Amino acid sequence: MKGTEAFQELIPLIEDEPVVHANGFICRESFALKDREANFYMIGSMGLASSIGLGVALCKPDKKVIIIDGDGNVLMAMGTLAMIAAEAPKNLIHVVIDNEVYESTGSQRSLSNKVKLEEVARSTGYKNVLRVEKKEEIKAAFLKLKDSEGPNFLLIKVEPGFDPATGRVTHTPEEITDRFMQAIG
Repeated sequence: MKGTEAFQELIPLIEDEPVVHANGFICRESFALKDREANFYMIGSMGLASSIGLGVALCKPDKKVIIIDGDGNVLMAMGTLAMIAAEAPKNLIHVVIDNEVYESTGSQRSLSNKVKLEEVARSTGYKNVLRVEKKEEIKAAFLKLKDSEGPNFLLIKVEPGFDPATGRVTHTPEEITDRFMQAIG
């Protein structure tokens, strides 16, 4: 399955939850499929979506908060997995799209072909950890985690192959911040 196919399965499952997206094709793909005010798109700042998502989850414990991350982003800020597990927000779902490359910058290999990110998440203390490799498995896995107390971690294994023609997020960083803050109250 390609990353685009994973997004086509995942994005329709998101309702009114705040979603923090990692930079690169993660935010570009989501923006192209379903732009919404409750989406926070990282522009640059690689590796920080999980930190921002954790902050939102802690500040808004009454809302499910979703982070859509990439393997390269998680590897860049591995300590955040431990911080999420230690803070243990019950309302957090951390989704990682793992294509084993830094696709937005030229498909250089990441280390996720050797470092099993779902095992790292499990070992740090995420409450529920799932891994899927087929698009048909995404819906059931995501909905199971959505109905479970977290922190939850879903690794979606994909092949490289996001469409390079997918446009960039057209909102300015200030617009992204303002509309996200307004959407989450």
